Amino acid sequence: MLKQILSKLPRKSPKSDQLDEINSGSNNSNFSNGSQCTNGGNGLSSRLSVVKRVSSAVFPSSIMAGVEAVEPHLSFKDVSNTQKQNLFVSKLNLCCEVSDFSDSDKVTAEQDLKRQTLIELADFVSSGSAKFTEPAISAMCKMCSLNLFRVFPPKCRSNGTGGETEDEEPMFDPAWSHLQIVYDLLLRFVSYGSLDVKVAKKYVDHLFIVRLLDLFDSEDPRERDCLKTVLHRIYGKFMAHRQFIRQAVCNIIYRFVFETERHNGIAELLEIFGSIISGFALPLKEEHKIFLCRALIPLHKPKSVGIYHQQLTYCVVQFIDKDPKLATNAIKGLLKYWPVTNSQKELMFISELEEVLEMTSMAEFQKIMVPLFRRIGCCLNSSHYQVAERAHLLWNNEHILNLVTHNRQVIIPLVFPALERNTQNHWNQAVLNLTQNVRKILCEMDEELVQACKRKLEEENSTLSVAAERRKLTWERLESAASFQPSADYIIAPVKPATCSVAC
Repeated sequence: MLKQILSKLPRKSPKSDQLDEINSGSNNSNFSNGSQCTNGGNGLSSRLSVVKRVSSAVFPSSIMAGVEAVEPHLSFKDVSNTQKQNLFVSKLNLCCEVSDFSDSDKVTAEQDLKRQTLIELADFVSSGSAKFTEPAISAMCKMCSLNLFRVFPPKCRSNGTGGETEDEEPMFDPAWSHLQIVYDLLLRFVSYGSLDVKVAKKYVDHLFIVRLLDLFDSEDPRERDCLKTVLHRIYGKFMAHRQFIRQAVCNIIYRFVFETERHNGIAELLEIFGSIISGFALPLKEEHKIFLCRALIPLHKPKSVGIYHQQLTYCVVQFIDKDPKLATNAIKGLLKYWPVTNSQKELMFISELEEVLEMTSMAEFQKIMVPLFRRIGCCLNSSHYQVAERAHLLWNNEHILNLVTHNRQVIIPLVFPALERNTQNHWNQAVLNLTQNVRKILCEMDEELVQACKRKLEEENSTLSVAAERRKLTWERLESAASFQPSADYIIAPVKPATCSVAC
């Protein structure tokens, strides 16, 4: 009777016992025997062709649904072609483990193993053998997110007002040996020719892009350079995300200009936008014009504009090349944010102004020439000799000289007084020589107008001298009146208040 009851109980199959033994053995040898798994000879490779199970911590069920998990420490050479794709996903999930690089002198075996695995993945993708199915795309995005996306500690930020300065030594991330390979993998992934964009955009979503943009604040210039290439490829590959990327970059610029004035990656973001603007279709959308007026032009305001001014100038010039009517907005913006006490910044503005004027048509120039040449006149009189020299050199530009020639009746009266003041008062001999050259150009352009301006200036000077003499006489009379001492007969003695005889 007892035997009959025991015979009805379920028994554990011997096949499952064998698989459990294989599984436990493989898990115990993940790190200790990782190097032996790739160089074991023919006998070992025949055994390694067996598909093995690994822990669910390395291969989440959501990603590995319907995918056979392969031991991640195997080499791609040691598995069959049908198993290479599963091994690719297994290795990606193995690299999701983030290493600690806070101690640069301590390099663990796990870090070396992870780096070798990342190199294997990069080589496998570059060989063209990888197939980015949905599980592979999911695993790739997860691995990149866990390794790349991080919050930068405030204590590692620059003490300056604008992030990195030109004289400041850059800070290098101690984990760059791993991060570089991850960035290389991400770049190869988004550039892969057979990548299904419709499937990939489910994982390279808005949150992924926002966190990628946050990394542009890294103090490591190598990381920002990699990010620049990756973001540009994403912008070109994922057309559905283009508007979102532009708006997200706008938000970064707004926060930088109007709130913090602290960001390390403005130059790289503008460099990306330089190529993006050159690809805008005509006529320009209103969204693009708003980006110029509300994002690019206010970028002239921060003190750290010198770090990214070259890229900013290129973006502004690209906009004017697309739509010449935007030159007026650009020049008005320059005049609005024109520096008053920062001579180095003023030099950059004059250089940008020259590039913008080269792209400016006659009609747009006439709308802005009066306030523009009032500002140029101030620069001609600058006591900083480099600013004064740079302003005089504008007249050597043929296009600007042509614009001035056609509008000389308005422009010469604006700048001639500044040239005369330089002749009389400026301390620098090089500026004096440049002033004489500009006066000669104006005389050749319209000598009669120059003489009329000279006579008018002499009349104004004589009027000012007469007014100054009157003020001097008035002050002398006031001083003599103040120094007059009245006689004692006309001095009234002060009356003392009567004292109260009743005690209160």
